[in-house]
Amino acid sequence: MGLTGLEIFKQLPKTNCKDCGQPTCLAFAMSLAGGKASLDACPHVSAAAKEALDSASAPPIALVKIGVGDNAIQLGNETVLFRHDKRFEHKTGIAVSVCDTMSADEISAKVDQINKLVFDRVGQIHNVNLVAVGNCSGDAGKFAEAAKVAAEKSNFPLVLMSEDAAAIEKALEITAAKKPLICGANAANVEAMTNLAKKFDVPLVVKGADLNELATLVEKVVGMGHKQLIIDPGSREVNRVLADQTQLRRQALKKFRPFGYPSIAFADNADAFQAVVDAGVYIAKYAGIVVIESADPADVLPLITLRLNIYTDPQKPIAVEAKIYAIGNVTDNSPIFVTTNFSLTYFCVAGDVESSRVPGYILPVDTDGISVMTGWAAGKFTPEKITEMLQNTGIADKVKHRKVIIPGGVAVLSGKLGELSGWEVLVGPRESSGIASFLKQRWA
Repeated sequence: MGLTGLEIFKQLPKTNCKDCGQPTCLAFAMSLAGGKASLDACPHVSAAAKEALDSASAPPIALVKIGVGDNAIQLGNETVLFRHDKRFEHKTGIAVSVCDTMSADEISAKVDQINKLVFDRVGQIHNVNLVAVGNCSGDAGKFAEAAKVAAEKSNFPLVLMSEDAAAIEKALEITAAKKPLICGANAANVEAMTNLAKKFDVPLVVKGADLNELATLVEKVVGMGHKQLIIDPGSREVNRVLADQTQLRRQALKKFRPFGYPSIAFADNADAFQAVVDAGVYIAKYAGIVVIESADPADVLPLITLRLNIYTDPQKPIAVEAKIYAIGNVTDNSPIFVTTNFSLTYFCVAGDVESSRVPGYILPVDTDGISVMTGWAAGKFTPEKITEMLQNTGIADKVKHRKVIIPGGVAVLSGKLGELSGWEVLVGPRESSGIASFLKQRWA
């Protein structure tokens, strides 16, 4: 639970100096409590108060970053057990593994496969997130070479998987600039692994034989001064992994600090189909990273889709950008369809326009990602907003006619829209499935 505004106010200097942009310290405290301001905005807060507020207001699961650049992945910052309570903040990272027993060409070919695991789902691009390099050979030299090939062939962050500190160090000497995740520390090597993580400033997986040992090891690593951690309870059977992952999340939300880090799970079942099922369980409950072996798109796409469904903010519908979309080989005689920018609505309309074999333009009005009837009822799909789209997108320069087609369910908008825009308004079908027949009858 976060601090209340009054609890935060007690820690502030109470000068009402307005340097933070708020009229009073109490107003600033209320903004902090609501997540609408940052403590850094107050230049006069004491170091002791800042430390107390940062500790008390920190999310129950720490934020951990792996990698650099555009493909870096962030995990953690989770605050709820169930998505509908608020939302999940950072999606599960999917890592596909390679082994150092493979030849350089085989590693290169598999990493190429991993790089191509990119999917377009409802207008959004989704992909796997990491390449996991396993020290299957037990040879530090081979491991370093495999890590080098993977780092050169992919822009995805790496997971370096070995319990041999010497092998990890050799691989880090080559790949440290990419800020890989090293996996991992256990009871036997925890000091050596932690020192490497601190030396190269990279995140570290801490693995326990069970939850009790895991808590002890995490406290030891944090005591050594390293806090960029991913935790592994050590279980591998799917039922035990499910129980442990759930317990980790429950205890983290109760502010049990040793479990307040993202977790990792391994879907390494020999049966490829079962491995995908296991990975789906771990994505749902509550792994920060899931490591799989298959780079087959048929195996990965179901996991990407499941992850999309779980990690979509339930309070924020998926929306497309409000702009002109051309479907087919449009001309200056092509029809113009107006709809909302709710992703499902747009793709239904786009698919049915394409199926009609009459190239056309689609103008999705920004309704904050809600559907036609909902947008109309909420006052977000209005003649004024449609007119603004017609005037500001440049669609008038792309066609020589002045006709626009609106959904049949909002025929009531046609009169005022015609007055405001000066365009002739055609009332289309209520459902996009009727577009083809509508065009045959009404569009020459």
